[in-house]
Amino acid sequence: MKLVKYLFVFVMLIGLGISAWIYYPQYQIHQMKKHAVVVSKSSNQTSFINYYRNTQKAQIHHLAIGDSIIRGVGAPKDENFVSLFSKKLATQTSKKIVTQNEGINGITSNELNELVQEGRYDEAIKQSDIVTINVGGNDILQMANGQDIRSVIQGYDQLKNNFSKNLTNITKKITMLNPNATIVFLELYNPLSPDDQLYPLADKMLPKWNLNIYEAANKVPGSIVVETTKVINGDHLQNLSPDGVHPNVAGYTAISEQMIDQFKHQFRKSSV
Repeated sequence: MKLVKYLFVFVMLIGLGISAWIYYPQYQIHQMKKHAVVVSKSSNQTSFINYYRNTQKAQIHHLAIGDSIIRGVGAPKDENFVSLFSKKLATQTSKKIVTQNEGINGITSNELNELVQEGRYDEAIKQSDIVTINVGGNDILQMANGQDIRSVIQGYDQLKNNFSKNLTNITKKITMLNPNATIVFLELYNPLSPDDQLYPLADKMLPKWNLNIYEAANKVPGSIVVETTKVINGDHLQNLSPDGVHPNVAGYTAISEQMIDQFKHQFRKSSV
């Protein structure tokens, strides 16, 4: 699994260039967060928690699609972050939460987009109040596996652009089927230790990848990006399972708590 981590980080680092180019995505993400809060407050919107607390529905449907992080690899079946978050949401809203976990180990954004476009999740999406998505990590691993350095470098920009296109298409299909659903995205996190020589560069490159996620979310009024990097990073390696890549129970619990915290403090913009 150590090799997997290095491959993962290597692909993220190959686009490294001028320092300003590295830090600009961080600035863009910061501005998107800041703008979202200002617009929401000025529009007299309600928090995500209050939105679901005040709904007339007796139960809330939560659909989760994506990869092994959605599935919960690294923790027992009922201790994945989707289940943990749903339990916390039930407590906060006094509603029954119906959870459907469709996480698939190893799935890429290409594969998830194909499943979404062919209608595999259509009925579930139509019934859902919340749709959580996590995908992209396997895009990086799949490209790095078996490729020489030159091929990986040449394909990096295409990989990033392809991921962005897939994520945009996935969200478009979801909003077409259910414009009122809240779409929850998760940031990609850096699993390396601060002692690793690649850690500083990986940490600087991470926002460039995550910027794609924020840009996709920015196009959907009722969306939220969970700041996974706050709870799984070099200061919280105890939240990773023995494979060094997936969260453990503590990690999934931390992600679910971060989700609830953002649901409490971020405002939900209404769809037009």
